[in-house]
Amino acid sequence: MAEIKAGDKVRIHYTVTLDDGVAVDSSRQREPLEFVAGSDELIPGVSQAVIGMQTGETKTVVVSPEEGYGPHIPEAVQQAERKHFPPDVKVGDTFKAVAGDKEMMVRVTKVGEEDVEIDANHPLAGETLHFDLEIM
Repeated sequence: MAEIKAGDKVRIHYTVTLDDGVAVDSSRQREPLEFVAGSDELIPGVSQAVIGMQTGETKTVVVSPEEGYGPHIPEAVQQAERKHFPPDVKVGDTFKAVAGDKEMMVRVTKVGEEDVEIDANHPLAGETLHFDLEIM
């Protein structure tokens, strides 16, 4: 079996958990994830981790926020007037927000009487991620 090199097309199954062991995603119930090893198609911590692996090999990789979804940026959490949201808005809802000429997805993190707190950080920003990888 040949080792994976940067630029090779790779198919993996993965399960990702947080430091507390809570699983946040897995490909096990769907098709394996396909990407180019070493590319920016995936977070760097996973894209680089497969280099040197072989088909059938498994590996657990701990990915820091810097090699994952980045640090949690407090300035990306904002308050918006509730009147700009549907009456049934709830925590966890996502919306497309426009700031100047930039569009971004935001997640509702708090709903108050007058305001709604929205967060433009990726839900896994600031988290250390534990990936169990299997090369298919």
